[in-house]
Amino acid sequence: MAEADGSPQVDELVLEVDAGTLAREGAPGAHPSFDQLVRIIWRLRQPDGCPWDQAQTHVSIRRNMIEEAYEAADAIDEGNDAHLVEELGDVLMQVLLHAQMGADAGSFTIDDVVDGLNEKLVRRHPHVFGEVDAHTAGEALASWEAVKDQEREAANAGEGEVSKQGLLDSVPHSFPALMQCQKISKRAARVGFEWPSVEAVWEKVAEEKAELDAEEPGSEAWADEFGDLLFSLVNVARWEGVDAENALERANAKFRRRWARVEAKLAEEGLEPSDVSTARLNEIWDSVKDHEDELR
Repeated sequence: MAEADGSPQVDELVLEVDAGTLAREGAPGAHPSFDQLVRIIWRLRQPDGCPWDQAQTHVSIRRNMIEEAYEAADAIDEGNDAHLVEELGDVLMQVLLHAQMGADAGSFTIDDVVDGLNEKLVRRHPHVFGEVDAHTAGEALASWEAVKDQEREAANAGEGEVSKQGLLDSVPHSFPALMQCQKISKRAARVGFEWPSVEAVWEKVAEEKAELDAEEPGSEAWADEFGDLLFSLVNVARWEGVDAENALERANAKFRRRWARVEAKLAEEGLEPSDVSTARLNEIWDSVKDHEDELR
């Protein structure tokens, strides 16, 4: 945050790191377009600016942030740089809008956002800006997580039990369910709450399936047991080094691709999926699967 006299309070280590970085050949310099963008967003929120932008709050555009992030992810999956540039711009616009709302309320500014990020990035990379050794991506991630744990312990030091931050409190509830599952199970495992082997996790899957079968299909209890089964399967993925969210995304994409080809084959006959039997749909589906490599 800014000091009382308005001057920025910047971590000294960040200044030291930046000075060394600037001395490197090819280091990025000033970004006047960014300042222009900050001013444009400020202007939109002025009394004579855009009525829509003036009316927004953190809550009212909360969903926009999520949607823009997903659209940027789609652009990445497409491998379309021009589309990615546009979508990253939309994500940045959301960041700047929230920062301007903070500035309008006198609570924080874009400089506070950037200063905080600078300090966190330097603090959580002791293997780059400190004395910690990390020569692989896995070692770097372990170093990052270790610093996060230290930060949590420091935040909890001297606090009452009610105000202490729990191990899972910083995992956003707004994450997709599979992503949440991966995050919270990984954190629990990091402090020792873990199965002894992947075989034991598969045994848990079987146990949850048995409990599911014991409930009335479609009941609330059945739904709860189904959730437990999914949770166990996500932990199998974690043990095997598979990102469950990504795996399901790929399965969805595969189904979309195959279904589009089913529709295309039917269209060649002047038919819609609803015009044919389930048996015929399955026949075309199996044909698409059998010849999928040829169609790529």
